[in-house]
Amino acid sequence: MPTLTTYKTRIVPEWVDYNGHLRDAFYLLIFSYATDALMDRLGLDSQSREASGHSLFTLELHLNYLHEVKLGAEVEVHTQIIGHDAKRLHLYHSLHLVGGDKELAGNEQMLLHVDLAGPRSAPFTEPTLDQLKALLDSQSDLPTPAYIGRVIALPPAR
Repeated sequence: MPTLTTYKTRIVPEWVDYNGHLRDAFYLLIFSYATDALMDRLGLDSQSREASGHSLFTLELHLNYLHEVKLGAEVEVHTQIIGHDAKRLHLYHSLHLVGGDKELAGNEQMLLHVDLAGPRSAPFTEPTLDQLKALLDSQSDLPTPAYIGRVIALPPAR
């Protein structure tokens, strides 16, 4: 199975800078909407959050800007589950032109399942774990994304 397409949108004038390029903050907005769509897919939609009092919080993310995205472009986010444990979800979003393979930006995220009453971390429910396992299994043949696990650093001084 290919990565899951979680979000599609057109780049609108309010999102571009003086050069006609997507502003850096709006890449993250697009990826955030893709995370919301993934949450819905996992059974963590607004009704479920209200009933269970559980949600996902972002612990950490890395965003790589790889190619320009311009005004009017039709883009989509592909989402790959990298792994999970009882409380955390590691995922990767990549931004593409609709129907295209070229990765325009990459976004690695570590999310935490949270009991909002605390707030404190809480184990995923069995239905959510089942959904995560099914997605992970369906994507088992996908290669590890090139921009996973990167660290920001200057090269060593010579």
